[in-house]
This record gives sequence, C-alpha cells and structure tokens, in this order.
Amino acid sequence: MQLRHRYLILASALVALLAGSVTLSQQAGEAPPLRYVENEAYGFGEHLKYKIGYKFITAGTAAFKIAPKPLIYEDRNCYDIRFEVRSLKSLDWLYRVRDQYRTVLDIDGIFPWRFEQHIREGNYKRDFKAELDQRNGKAVTDKGEYELKPFTHDIVSAFYFLRTQDLQSGNKGDTIHLNNFYKDSVYALPVYIHGRQTVEVEAGKFRCIVIEPMVVEGGLFKSEGRIIIWLSDDERKIPVKVSTHVVIGAIDAELTGYEGLRGPLSAKLPDDD
Repeated sequence: MQLRHRYLILASALVALLAGSVTLSQQAGEAPPLRYVENEAYGFGEHLKYKIGYKFITAGTAAFKIAPKPLIYEDRNCYDIRFEVRSLKSLDWLYRVRDQYRTVLDIDGIFPWRFEQHIREGNYKRDFKAELDQRNGKAVTDKGEYELKPFTHDIVSAFYFLRTQDLQSGNKGDTIHLNNFYKDSVYALPVYIHGRQTVEVEAGKFRCIVIEPMVVEGGLFKSEGRIIIWLSDDERKIPVKVSTHVVIGAIDAELTGYEGLRGPLSAKLPDDD
C-alpha cells in the first residue's frame, strides 16, 4: 500500500467513521425547524491529541480542536472546530503530510453550516468547501448546488453529533445509521457497536465502547480493511484509540493528551488499577 493511502486511511478512520445526520419528519418543500440537541460531551477550548503509528513506528500526529470562543455564522452561535493530521518533521523528507479539516457547528442544534477540507500529502493536493444551508436543505460548493436531508452532517461535525448521543445504553450488536455529505452526494454509513473493552494508551487506561463503521460501496472512504474505534465509556465519549486493519497490519491512532474537557473523564481508570 502506498504511504499516501496509509495517511488517507488514518484521517478517514478519525473522521469519516462518525459521519451522520438526523432525519426529521417534514412536508415536501418545507424547511425543517432548527432543532435543539442537548450536549454535555464537549465545549469551548477542548483539545484532543493523538500519535499515529504503524507497529512500533510513530509516523505522525493528529488533533481535534474546538476554538475557545463562539463564532457567529448565519446569525447563530457556532463551534469553530478543526481537525489536523501531520507527519513528523523528521519524516517530511520521506513523505510530508499536512491535512486540515474544519467544520462550523451550530451550538444549539449540533449541525454544520460550513465544511472545509485541505489535503497536502506529498505531491498530492485537494481542497473542498461546502456551505450547508440547513434552513433550505441544500449544499453549495464550487461545483454546484445539491439536495440535503434535514441536518445532514459533514465528516467532522458528525463525530461531534455522535458524542452527544446516549451510547452508554447501547448493546453489543446495535447499529447506528448515519449519513454525510461530500462532493455531490449524501452517503450512508452504518456503525456497529461491538461491546466494551478496557484499553491503555499514552494518556492512560480507559473503559471504552467499541464501535466499527461499515464502509458502504460507493461511499466516501474505502480502507481495504476494518476500522475499529474505542470511545471513552462516559459522558465525554472521546476517541481513545482508532485502529485500521489492512493487509499490511494495523495502523493505530492513540490518545496522548487532552485539555479543556467539559467535565471529568469517569471512564479513565487509576494508574494502579
């Protein structure tokens, strides 16, 4: 597998797996009322940091960041959220990666108004932007306008929506049905709950909910293998570990640090436990 493909897998493992939307009943042609979603999982200033590695080699870092202050967009208070993936500087001579994603997320409704993707991997470059008009059910890109289902997500905002949901009551075998918009289409992505495990990473030992996104043919990302995610089994629901199983082995992203959490991580176990 080419090195660029490995980084695409890592980026998609952290964001595409959680892409989703909520479908509300409405009459044809009628804009949905702007919803309210209760959120105790995260807030301003949250910063989650990861290391990315293959076997015993650390190849790069990744981070989810929420700006410390609200952004006013479409006359609404919003979270300004960034996701970044970077190769280590010591490896830039071999293959330089500087990927950036951004979503402008409505604070009250936990849905996106704007999405940006800027990919810089070796000589490969891709930029994508979409204005997500949630009031009128359409996405506007530089390629045209496309129909949206009510409160359709981008590949970053859906991760933050999922964190507001009651995953603690989920059981092994349950399926969460999600969708996201990218380029010119809305893609389906079911996510299976596999159960619970305790995992240990650099940031500590955590009780986790284990989920697996099932990439549908024709969807946004194809990883040539399985993507397994461990989310902290508490109200924060932060991704503790992401493992992408491909032909060459497992590529992992593991939590190394965090700050600005909305509340305590009750899923974190004492060091001597």
